[in-house]
Amino acid sequence: MSVINVKKLNESAKLPQRANLADAGADVFYCGEKNVEIGPAETALLGTGLQIATPLGWVCEVKNRSGMAAKNQLIVGACVIDSGYAGEVKINLHNVGKTQKIIKPGDKIAQILFYRVELPQFELLSAEEELYSKTLTTSNRGAGGFGSTGC
Repeated sequence: MSVINVKKLNESAKLPQRANLADAGADVFYCGEKNVEIGPAETALLGTGLQIATPLGWVCEVKNRSGMAAKNQLIVGACVIDSGYAGEVKINLHNVGKTQKIIKPGDKIAQILFYRVELPQFELLSAEEELYSKTLTTSNRGAGGFGSTGC
């Protein structure tokens, strides 16, 4: 895949942009009429004014921009854009800081990355079958999790 089709839903929408040629992520921008205020512990759903055609067998994942997260305490939620989604790409920003943040039209708000994904079928095992009886694993962790291998 070397081309992703993008459609502007709003004339002021900006196409995703890479700051550097080798960057994995492409920045996306807030496309709105007015500033959005996000208070501490609040969330805002911000439009990009874009439709993005994620190909079948791929996923578009929305990620934090490092500056937004580290300097502004704004992090992304609801991160997956599947190939079947044809609506406007919206970015869910959470303010995890202690002060109100203001997002202006045209501000960079997140970055998007594209990955190939497997689309496996699911097979239900009987109650008697061991979970890894048909699948190999390299771990003996079992049901251990949440720090079971050390902190």
